[in-house]
Amino acid sequence: MKTYVKFGVLIALIVGSLVWLALGGISQTKTYYKTIPELAEMAKNRQDQRLRVAGDIVPGSIVRHGAQVFFTLHQGPQTLNVVYSGTDPLPDTFKDNAQALADGRLGPDGVFQATKIQAKCASKYEAKPSQRGLSHETAAASKVS
Repeated sequence: MKTYVKFGVLIALIVGSLVWLALGGISQTKTYYKTIPELAEMAKNRQDQRLRVAGDIVPGSIVRHGAQVFFTLHQGPQTLNVVYSGTDPLPDTFKDNAQALADGRLGPDGVFQATKIQAKCASKYEAKPSQRGLSHETAAASKVS
């Protein structure tokens, strides 16, 4: 009977340790998605938590200075200055007017300190103007015949 108790205690310790590690990892990697207007409001009530924000890169705002990259995101009239100082290289699609997703923390000065950047070019997924015209011509031709 003692072996069953020892085995049960050992299993309980292992399961308890795994649950504790999982819950601790979840709380450390938890990231809240915010809009740029919400971040502007947060700058008044500073919170030190990981955040994720998306926007379009303002044309001409990308400036590389050593290992840091400075740029500005916008959503409508609202803008957000971002400093990326992560170790991963920036994606190839990180260009003017591209949609970008920055992951990091809002600094006390209102500048977003990003450690991860994801970007996609919206024009990459749209049909080319010549293809759009062909599809309309093809559709019109199929209705005629």
